[in-house]
Amino acid sequence: MDKKSAWTPVRVIFVAVLVLSIATLGVAAVVGGNWVVWLRGTAVAAASVWLVALTGQAARGRRSAYVRIRFVSIAAPIGIVLILLAPDSGYPVWMKAEQGVVGVLVAAVALIVNRRSMREAYPKGGKLR
Repeated sequence: MDKKSAWTPVRVIFVAVLVLSIATLGVAAVVGGNWVVWLRGTAVAAASVWLVALTGQAARGRRSAYVRIRFVSIAAPIGIVLILLAPDSGYPVWMKAEQGVVGVLVAAVALIVNRRSMREAYPKGGKLR
């Protein structure tokens, strides 16, 4: 499998997160989300756009993009778990459910980008394969 096609599932997942985030903002507009909902929804949508762009860079061999995606794909689900467990975070139940789905999707990215074959394709200080 070549490097570009290896990134296709990651791109699909990040686009799915973007679509879900935009849908969340639509729900917030209909049901009247509070400032926490708007802030989180907007931040996740913006981050998704950035991650889709990073995926393209990583597919073209840019190691720094790969490293950023690895970091975010591990850190984001941890942050989402904290949001889900917080007793009074200001997030309504429907948004906690949406964030749970986002967390699962991003955790799937972590599994993909942390495979040995993917890590070996982006060696630290070495030549790209």
